[in-house]
Amino acid sequence: MIADALGTAPVDTVVVWCGALTAVTAATGMLWRLGRVVRQIAHRVEEFSEDWQGTEPRPGVPGREGVMTRLDGIERRLSAVEHELRPNSGSSMRDAIDRVDRRTLRFSPDAEA
Repeated sequence: MIADALGTAPVDTVVVWCGALTAVTAATGMLWRLGRVVRQIAHRVEEFSEDWQGTEPRPGVPGREGVMTRLDGIERRLSAVEHELRPNSGSSMRDAIDRVDRRTLRFSPDAEA
């Protein structure tokens, strides 16, 4: 009836074009999702890089030091604390505490507990 009047070639052509359109639409959607994932990963990598290397100050935004610069500052402060906790030439906090302890024992011999 309708297929006989139109013939099978036009119907087949419409079916093939509809299938091709569906395949192109599906591929475009998959590429769109893949592109979003790639952009998210690139953004995270950029954030990590900025955190690692630091950022220069720009108008309205203060700069930040990189990881290695911050670690260097932490190591310097830690070495200053370690210097105060170990006996040395008499200028550390440990030397001062030992002096106070010795003086306290001289004034109160029963405090040796």
